Amino acid sequence: MDTTAATPGTPFSQLLRSTTHDKHDEANASPFIGRLLAGGLGVGAYAHYTEQLWYVYRALEKAGEALRNDPVAGPFVRDELLRTAELERDLTFLRGEGWRDGVTPLPATAAYVARVEECARTWPAGFVAHHYTRYLGDLSGGQVIRDQAEKTWGFPRKGDGVRFYVFERISNPAAFKRTYRELLDTVNADDLEKQRIVEECRRAFDFNSAVFWELNEAYPVSA
Repeated sequence: MDTTAATPGTPFSQLLRSTTHDKHDEANASPFIGRLLAGGLGVGAYAHYTEQLWYVYRALEKAGEALRNDPVAGPFVRDELLRTAELERDLTFLRGEGWRDGVTPLPATAAYVARVEECARTWPAGFVAHHYTRYLGDLSGGQVIRDQAEKTWGFPRKGDGVRFYVFERISNPAAFKRTYRELLDTVNADDLEKQRIVEECRRAFDFNSAVFWELNEAYPVSA
């Protein structure tokens, strides 16, 4: 896909959304997510997915802490978005107190984490791409997963098991997303750097899709 074509004056947030739409759809079309949302997978598969998220967000948020004062990435580091603690509460509920002893990142997850860490070390604008791809997705489509998990496995509404999807410190998600997009529109980057951010966003979706495919392979459809 040609990500360079855009109407002059198009806000960067709009460009990001339009040029990653196909990758977003590819990730959402994952068989694993489809089966999860249809109630075709057990709670163990959901817990396994949550474990993979923990690795990704632990890397994102450790990187964010290191980049708080960076002129490009720093404005995006917002404490109200932090998810690691909520993931750990969910995993304690899903797997028990000793859950850390039994978790392992999938190869796709390890590659995803390595790329986040590399961007944080060498290219803060690349970190922004991963930050945007994950957190705005959580505030939007992630709510569909929360709702289905509550219905399928009887989790308390916005409680244990789905706390990852509950942003208690964001009272108005729509307003928060508008503010976030305004940050994107004023990101400290020239046009070439913005194009690199677009490409990294597309790459971030590919990493996410790869995790879904490996999870799907871990839970084959019964014959």
